[in-house]
Amino acid sequence: MNAGNPHETPPNYDELMRPSRRHFLGASALGLGAAALHDIVGEVIGQVVGGARGRAAHAAGGATAGATDDPSQAGPLLAAPHFKPRAKRVIYLFQSGGPSHLETFDPKPKLRDMHGQPLPDSVRAGQRLTGMSGYQGVLPIAGSFTGFKKHGRAEIEISDILPYTAKIADDLCVVRGMHTEAINHDPAITFFCSGHQIAGRPSMGAWMSYGLGSMNRDLPSFIVLVSKDASRDQPLYARLWGSGFLPSEHQGVQFRAGKEPVLALANPEGVSPHARRAMLDALAAMSRDAVAREGDLEIDARLAQAEMAYRMQASVPEAADLSGESDETFELYGPGARDPGTFAANCLLARRLVERGVRFVQLFHQGWDQHGGLPGGISHQCRQTDQASAALVTDLKRRGLLEDTLVVWGGEFGRTAYCQGRMTVDNYGRDHHPRAFSIWMAGGGVKAGHVHGATDDFGYSVADGGVHVHDLHATILHILGVDHERLTYRYQGRHYRLTDIAGKVVQGVMA
Repeated sequence: MNAGNPHETPPNYDELMRPSRRHFLGASALGLGAAALHDIVGEVIGQVVGGARGRAAHAAGGATAGATDDPSQAGPLLAAPHFKPRAKRVIYLFQSGGPSHLETFDPKPKLRDMHGQPLPDSVRAGQRLTGMSGYQGVLPIAGSFTGFKKHGRAEIEISDILPYTAKIADDLCVVRGMHTEAINHDPAITFFCSGHQIAGRPSMGAWMSYGLGSMNRDLPSFIVLVSKDASRDQPLYARLWGSGFLPSEHQGVQFRAGKEPVLALANPEGVSPHARRAMLDALAAMSRDAVAREGDLEIDARLAQAEMAYRMQASVPEAADLSGESDETFELYGPGARDPGTFAANCLLARRLVERGVRFVQLFHQGWDQHGGLPGGISHQCRQTDQASAALVTDLKRRGLLEDTLVVWGGEFGRTAYCQGRMTVDNYGRDHHPRAFSIWMAGGGVKAGHVHGATDDFGYSVADGGVHVHDLHATILHILGVDHERLTYRYQGRHYRLTDIAGKVVQGVMA
């Protein structure tokens, strides 16, 4: 855990930071606290506070192993990756609500054979249930309504309700042994996004921004897209892509559909670009005195955010404008691709963002929480997401981007082998299930056309090749060239990391 790091946070750090942050946000009227810049400070402020930022990182006890020793360094915390990266960037397609692995990537014929029979006590082994199905007593086994077929050279079995994903089977690494700890949505999603069930820790995108920085000085290193066409069954909170105790510049920036992709980015009426530039120049000049007088370690980060906002006024509209894409590309992603804010359009936008050097793009699509009406509900979700998910992999591949881009698809947990509540001939639901479920990965660093891990005959428990959430995080960082045990941040007297005190790299998924 790098307990030997000598760099300590100054005892008055928070007190120094708070007033200047409020004054800055109030005076600037930018309202872009989420703007994430980590690699290059604007030319105007570069000479003003170039040294303060490196000192802030070291004083905070940042990425200790592999971090630069030059206190004037104003770039990523890691001077170089810990080892050769397999990928440069990540697109995470987060399916919020918990997709059923039993209807998507993990066929279980035995459930069909025992449909309607009670789940054997030996399978559950006394493990806890949610309050939504714990009252039932008898837990009737529910066989899947959909069929599965083998696809690709590796003959990976994929559900019939995912016909487009089936076509890219040879590009997929399906992980059937995922498991997690939380049994309810909020802590489970928080765990996947931050490595901890309790809110407040930095998100994985923030950790990657902090350690590796961005590859485009005009765009944030971490961008979030939320589907406007998804069912709002479970809420999403901005803290899921927040920076936690890391500097605020590393939190994700949410892009939205419409004329203003980033809120409060455009200049207010009556404020010209020339006037905004003059304001930033004056702000940089005043900062010379502030750095010397106050010793505020966050001044350079706040100035960097202001400069980033200025540059984003030109870069964001260009990146978010899909009108230049070909008809063939829109057809590849599906009908919704022409409607900004849909999952399909967001997948296309994600490709454009990584094409422009964004380090981490996370898409959230809600609506996978089928406690009842599973056949119709999950079929609808697949129709919304299947084509675009596969198109993203195909599009990245044909542009030469897939080899150094990691794509991840999955939710916060799976679903139970038994029916929750009343089961009819053609309708049933499944409860939350953290003990075994599936995700898939594609692209840089992972085995293509491969299945890792397996569950038991009921899809209830991991039988082989288990992958914990911390293991997944460790593996993603490893693919990016980062040792998860060495990317740390000192806060409240201890060194924190994305994987907390656990996690191991899953070598079995590596190419």
